[in-house]
Amino acid sequence: MIFNNPILSDQTSLNFSEDFRKLMTFQKLPSKHLLHCEGAVCDHFYILHKGLARAYYYKDNKDITAHFPIENTTITAIDSFIQRKKSRYNIELLEDTSLSYIQYEDWKKLLEDKPHYEKYARIFLENIYIDIAERIEDLLFHSAKERYEKLLYKFPNLQQRVKLGHIASYIGITQEILSRIRAEK
Repeated sequence: MIFNNPILSDQTSLNFSEDFRKLMTFQKLPSKHLLHCEGAVCDHFYILHKGLARAYYYKDNKDITAHFPIENTTITAIDSFIQRKKSRYNIELLEDTSLSYIQYEDWKKLLEDKPHYEKYARIFLENIYIDIAERIEDLLFHSAKERYEKLLYKFPNLQQRVKLGHIASYIGITQEILSRIRAEK
């Protein structure tokens, strides 16, 4: 999460965290709630305090999971949030969730009013870039079994919280192939 980064432990970062939190709105939302729908510009950046979500898109009439944000992590349709363009992603809550969000205009104004906070925005974006680069590398260079094992290592109890079809689409295989991989263990 953006506030728990050891790089951000000086007084300026404490001020940033406080200013950022002042702009956030807290909500509790039910499972199956859509935080964001494809075809719309994403105006919110979310921090999940408790719960689980998934970002997904449709390809060839199939629902493909792109990301599983869990508690104490962030989620947004980042390309839409930054570029102010319509998103191809949906963000759905998979569990009852408590979260906070900041609106794009408030985020933008905070960075305009206090340009020395740009450093924290850069660190946040670097972390997103690293996650995306690792995801691409996994899909290009690792087998389905390796991707599944990495997912379970990263999120040990995910398979108890998420439909197997979502896990299969996340690692780029069918549910039948996932069943075979799980049977091998």
